[in-house]
Amino acid sequence: MKTSRILHLHSTFNLGGKEARAVRLMNHFGKQAEHTVLSAETDSLSARDAIDSKVRVNFPKDAPALAGKPSLKRYRELVDYYRQFDLILSYNWGSMDGVMARTLFARVEGLPPLIHHEDGFNEDERKKLNWKRNLFRKFALGGSQALVVPSDRLQNIAQSVWKQPEEKVHRIPNGIDVKHFDKKPQRGALPGFKKGKGEVVVGTLAGLRAIKNLPRLVRACAAAGDNVRLVIVGEGSEKEVILAEAQRCGMADRLLMPGFLADPARYVGLFDIFALSSDSEQFPISLIEAMAAGLPVAATDVGDVKSMVCQANQGFIKPVDDENQLAGALTTLVQHEQLRQDIGAQNRMKAQAEYNESKMLARYALLYGHALGRPGFA
Repeated sequence: MKTSRILHLHSTFNLGGKEARAVRLMNHFGKQAEHTVLSAETDSLSARDAIDSKVRVNFPKDAPALAGKPSLKRYRELVDYYRQFDLILSYNWGSMDGVMARTLFARVEGLPPLIHHEDGFNEDERKKLNWKRNLFRKFALGGSQALVVPSDRLQNIAQSVWKQPEEKVHRIPNGIDVKHFDKKPQRGALPGFKKGKGEVVVGTLAGLRAIKNLPRLVRACAAAGDNVRLVIVGEGSEKEVILAEAQRCGMADRLLMPGFLADPARYVGLFDIFALSSDSEQFPISLIEAMAAGLPVAATDVGDVKSMVCQANQGFIKPVDDENQLAGALTTLVQHEQLRQDIGAQNRMKAQAEYNESKMLARYALLYGHALGRPGFA
């Protein structure tokens, strides 16, 4: 059996939505591929812990840098490095120098094909896309074999703003192992968690980054009632900002931040409500996981979030610039247990019907296999 050598170019490899999906695909491909991972943030590699021990994967220290001032010298170094691989997979803006290098030297013989994945934007492009980056993306992506996006919004941007041809853009919605979330949550899976009598637990899974706007969620939970407890699972640079806001709002003793925790199926079922307070999302995997666990959702109306949840839940997806409405959505769900259960059950059914990972895995395998010249890949 042939082993394909795949190079991954990541903006960061700390475990988030795109990293979780990339790892799931690595694990799915098993022995059919050997992987090399480069991260623009060289110390951000926590997602490596989720890779199956049987998967062959390297994190080289001597590879060319993905981050730095654009220059032909850097690009030549990257292109020379590319020659040892069969396929390049790049992810988000932080890998775009690697994409540009492949495009500028497209006529060099022996270079592998490149497939780019775009999952969304950071705080600096939350309200408006950066025109300089748009021009850079438009040119750099011209040499890629395919562009993969998870959401309708990103598909529209790819075709209308970045001017990528329709046949090149592939919208592959994120999926998960839905059945994995049928099991009961494990005792002790959330360190420090103990639900008090009459408490309603609001939970979220998010990188502690500004774009997630978790202080907004702290304020919304504080407004939703004194019996609300908030659990934020994730790691990142905004932790102290979130803790300070909880202190200011009187939520400090009702906020649990256990850091990153693997396998959400072990603990998501401990939540009563799932919440997203982000300024930008596209097709969040954490939302699918919450739906598979049978939770109702209160969230900001970003990306494809409103269309992802069941129809009964759509009224609890609120405008991103109206914090009071998010607090109101949470308050209603906190006060009505039967409503939470009914919406949660419908979300579970939609996740089972539409977001099972089997479709996602098959589509990625087909796309990668075509690029590799291996129709039977994975």
